[in-house]
Amino acid sequence: MKLAGLKSLESAHDDSIWAATWVPATETRPSLLLTGSLDETVRLWKADDDVILDRTNTGHSLGVVSVAAHPSGVIAASASLDSFVRVFDVDSNATVATLEAPPSESWQMQFHPKGTMLAVAGGSSTSIKVWDTTTWQLAASLQIPRPESSKPNDKIATKKFVLSVAWSPDGRRLACGSMDGTISVFDVARAKFLHHLEGHLMPVRSLIYYPNDPRVLFSGSDDAHIHMYDAEGKSLIGSMSGHSSWVLSIDASPDGGAIASGSSDKTVKLWDLSMRAAVQSMTNHSDMVWGVAFRPPGGAGVRAGRLASVSDDKTISLYDYS
Repeated sequence: MKLAGLKSLESAHDDSIWAATWVPATETRPSLLLTGSLDETVRLWKADDDVILDRTNTGHSLGVVSVAAHPSGVIAASASLDSFVRVFDVDSNATVATLEAPPSESWQMQFHPKGTMLAVAGGSSTSIKVWDTTTWQLAASLQIPRPESSKPNDKIATKKFVLSVAWSPDGRRLACGSMDGTISVFDVARAKFLHHLEGHLMPVRSLIYYPNDPRVLFSGSDDAHIHMYDAEGKSLIGSMSGHSSWVLSIDASPDGGAIASGSSDKTVKLWDLSMRAAVQSMTNHSDMVWGVAFRPPGGAGVRAGRLASVSDDKTISLYDYS
């Protein structure tokens, strides 16, 4: 696989862009790129041969830190520092639900692979909040256990601050990454903590399960490494290095052939999993790259694989790959 720079749109938002994901195609429209920014807006983009603004959604009173798309492509969600998660209809922008959390307790989010639940990384609540997408009631609060022989205190809560979350492809497991570098794995059906995955020394800002194997989990950390775990066997399979600073975002290509990463070193890297090494480094951005996202397959007229990246430089970059 090789990336080819396709298009970059400068000043796509009025402030830093911290989140990006693709809304899957429906029968009536192609996939759209969804971005969230510190300018308090969420924007939807037509992103085939060019990056064209479809519309701007408002409603948050502070910066947007995460966005997520339902697998049906019909609804999406945005999480903000204003403590609210807004769930909205993609085509009409009508609010479907407003989920409230204590101050800033909504970070990275991801819908269940079948769309039945929305998992939200719970910040200093040291938990993952799981919402039922039929009733929009809180279905579970999966609490990260404190280390043994420790007493509750603010220092421990800060270390366990939950930044990232990922569903396994079969929907049976949830993993979350914390400020202290640990990754916690849960059995969702039983709402049970299973184990920690260790190896990172700094915050784990991004997680993604391997699409071809529900056991394999990738993580990106401020320690500049990407780790590959057997999330069931609790073992570290491999560690990939190449960034010179924090790894802020990772995503897996739909075919499972590669991983992309965005970093505070201003680069986007493509990683070959058979080599476990970076095979390409893209330098389109002039500031920290907060989000990378592969477009899901499907939709009429889709000619090539597509990757998007977003940055503190307010730019959206698109890449083709084959």
